[in-house]
Amino acid sequence: MRNLAVEKLRYPIGKFIRPEIYSSEYLHNKIKEIASFPERLKNEVIHLTEEQLETPYRQDGWTIRQVIHHCADSHMNCFVRIKWTLTENKPLIKAYHEDCWAELHDNLTMPIQPTLSFLDGLHFRLAYIMNSLSEADLEKSFIHPEHNTVIQLKEIIGTYAWHGNHHLAHITELKKEKGW
Repeated sequence: MRNLAVEKLRYPIGKFIRPEIYSSEYLHNKIKEIASFPERLKNEVIHLTEEQLETPYRQDGWTIRQVIHHCADSHMNCFVRIKWTLTENKPLIKAYHEDCWAELHDNLTMPIQPTLSFLDGLHFRLAYIMNSLSEADLEKSFIHPEHNTVIQLKEIIGTYAWHGNHHLAHITELKKEKGW
């Protein structure tokens, strides 16, 4: 029973499930979620106090501040991966240690406003480039070194839409629990 509760805290919207078919409607909807993520995030966090920003979303989890900065770190990597994939033939991308990045000084102490502003521009660019991808571009892929997996651009559209929603749910669920 405890494992189920911990799993729900870790994955409040569930784990990402790949669709059987990456239809144009599915991709369009996921790109809309990506485009709207910064505004949805800002609406949830802009009025939080410093003390609230320092609250972990679960035991042994990141603080809300770290989650916000992590989204910028992760989605910036997504953008770079798309650029590599569009300009190189099946590139081997660089993985990063997100847990280590989350513990860096900026992710622990920096105000959230610069990151919220950064996410606005970054997500505009992500949605813009994702909307411009041709059918051939969507089939292009990169190699992720962590498990030596091949990932197509159409896959990361769904994955990163889920990723933003996943971390937004960490914040909204904590706010509900705390009555904020």
